[in-house]
Amino acid sequence: MEIENILDEILPKVAKPSRYAGNELNSVKKDKKEVKVHIALAFPDVYEVGMSHLGLRILYHLLNEREDVYAERVFAPWVDMEDILRQRGIPLFSLESRTPLSEFDIIGFSLQYEMSYSNVLNMLELAGIPILSSERKDGDPLVIAGGPCAYNPEPLAEIIDLFVIGEAEESILELVDLYIDWKESSGKRSEFLERASQIPGIYVPSLYRVTYAEDGTVKEICPVREGVPERVKKRFIQDLDRAYYPTKLIVPYIDIVHDRAVLEIFRGCTRGCRFCQAGMIYRPVREKSVERLVDIAREMIEATGYEEMSLSSLSTSDYSELKRLVEILADEFKECGVGLSLPSLRIDSFTLDLARKIMEIKKSGLTFAPEAGTQRLRDVINKGVTEEDLLDSVRGAFEAGWNSVKLYFMIGLPTETYEDLEGIADLAHKVVDVYREVKGKSKGLRVHVSTSTFVPKPFTPFQWEAQIPLREIEERQKFLKKRLKNPHIAYNWHDGRLSFLEAVFARGDRKLNMVLKKAREKGCRFDGWSEIFDFEKWMEAFDEVGVDPGFYANRQRPEGEIFPWEVIDPGIERRFLLQELKKAKMAQPTPDCRFGRCHGCGIIRLKGGICSEAENED
Repeated sequence: MEIENILDEILPKVAKPSRYAGNELNSVKKDKKEVKVHIALAFPDVYEVGMSHLGLRILYHLLNEREDVYAERVFAPWVDMEDILRQRGIPLFSLESRTPLSEFDIIGFSLQYEMSYSNVLNMLELAGIPILSSERKDGDPLVIAGGPCAYNPEPLAEIIDLFVIGEAEESILELVDLYIDWKESSGKRSEFLERASQIPGIYVPSLYRVTYAEDGTVKEICPVREGVPERVKKRFIQDLDRAYYPTKLIVPYIDIVHDRAVLEIFRGCTRGCRFCQAGMIYRPVREKSVERLVDIAREMIEATGYEEMSLSSLSTSDYSELKRLVEILADEFKECGVGLSLPSLRIDSFTLDLARKIMEIKKSGLTFAPEAGTQRLRDVINKGVTEEDLLDSVRGAFEAGWNSVKLYFMIGLPTETYEDLEGIADLAHKVVDVYREVKGKSKGLRVHVSTSTFVPKPFTPFQWEAQIPLREIEERQKFLKKRLKNPHIAYNWHDGRLSFLEAVFARGDRKLNMVLKKAREKGCRFDGWSEIFDFEKWMEAFDEVGVDPGFYANRQRPEGEIFPWEVIDPGIERRFLLQELKKAKMAQPTPDCRFGRCHGCGIIRLKGGICSEAENED
């Protein structure tokens, strides 16, 4: 079937046909016959979400730099397009060449969010590719996955052929080289997987056996044959200045979630927020030089024409030369009107001078994340900011001309009480008071308060903690709703049922593979979208497979329990995480190691050194 020939008929029938059209500025076209490896980079969500993801953009252009590789994109089709594909018997296809996914050599999924897992299965189903890796034949595509969710690969271990753990810029090229060699030798699929397991950072689930104790917990995870590593160490780029970074980014025809040029300024974070998985698994901190960043920024704006540039990192204001960088970029882009956006601002680092410099070009939104409403709870989670920090920061913003701020909090954090929840409302009202002090009035002010529910994540100090029950999530949301009634405050919250399922799959094991399969059979997909999400179908799937979801989400775990994800080595030591958990129970903060001594998290082991100070840290 020539997909190209029927697109003109199909696209007028769906919402946002540009999602499937391709041909955007800076997209890549190649002759499939002239390459040795054909890769589909698959994002299990709609185009607007996937095209906003920096990792996808980096890998797309990195792979296409090679003449022997052709990387294309594919996204989850929205329900209207899916209905047409199913009715007409049209397989899911790529954007660039309209090639059915089943004809690719490799399909690589980006796992950014646990609630996208059902879309992974749905996309494979739409492509006519067997869901279970054990049912795929030698001629089927290799199905791989990476991203932060791959740090617990077990809920997808029977579906994904192999996982790329950590930063993929180097390991994906090594995997491609191995694939070319294996393909030319006409080897068997199993042989390739065994050889791939020897590449650092590659986890092949079929080469590991999991046994369970009588209580349902993991008893042992071990390789099935010699030579397979007992634990898979994550990969990370040592020198970001020398790392590949694309400047000719694809420019979509439609608005996407983050429709701007993205300048990644550094990776990693050492603040040590105890709930934050990214802050643990993306260590160590590595910065790009100001000179390199300015060069990238110039090339990117010239190649894309974007009118806004976002400085991207886990905590942008922790960049050691942020003030100098912002000053240079502001002067560089002032005449052409390119605005700067600084997401992930840390409250204690925001200054009036910085605010004014950003305002010189174009005013963008400001977001702060106090996370908790009281100092006690902020010390528990090691947030390291105070109420005074927040109020000083918003005061500076209001004086610089802002009249709208966003405040992010979590509910259900370990040891949280209703007094801590009251603190969230108090903080929001104090922000309104600061605006009145600065402006002499409250007219025009909007304070957006958002709460998400705490989800215990692997490789964090809180991985042993339980998530609060669903009924309690709803009660705490109602409590806040009553206390945030104010014409200048808008309150929104995340669906607690989604947070519950996110916790299940974040801390799940291989038993969840069959739950996923059953849920997909019942029609589950786009679970992160409220208009599609069907919680009852998920509960039916758990019941029919005989798996208790509360076992994963709502159970406090003993210190000695073996976790499903411990086959992965992120460089962070269990001993350090337990030490941080004990400090949390005492509401004892841990200072940022970038500005003091080493706390012995373990990452230096992966860097090839020994932390001599770690043993001295109590």
